[in-house]
Amino acid sequence: MGRKFIDCRAFPSEMNCSITIIADTEAELLEAAVQHAVAVHGHQDTPELREDLRGVIQEGMPSEAAPSRAA
Repeated sequence: MGRKFIDCRAFPSEMNCSITIIADTEAELLEAAVQHAVAVHGHQDTPELREDLRGVIQEGMPSEAAPSRAA
């Protein structure tokens, strides 16, 4: 079982968030990412948000270099 991560640097935001969240399981990662999205970015915890976050989960470890931000 490999590590999983979501890197906020890959997504546009007014605050240019640089947080990367890493966990051993998708469930643990998703819960932490939802908490971050709600508390920091002001999103609502909806099924759509959770589905969007599931879609950006990556395997392995993030690069130290910032990924290019999605448009």
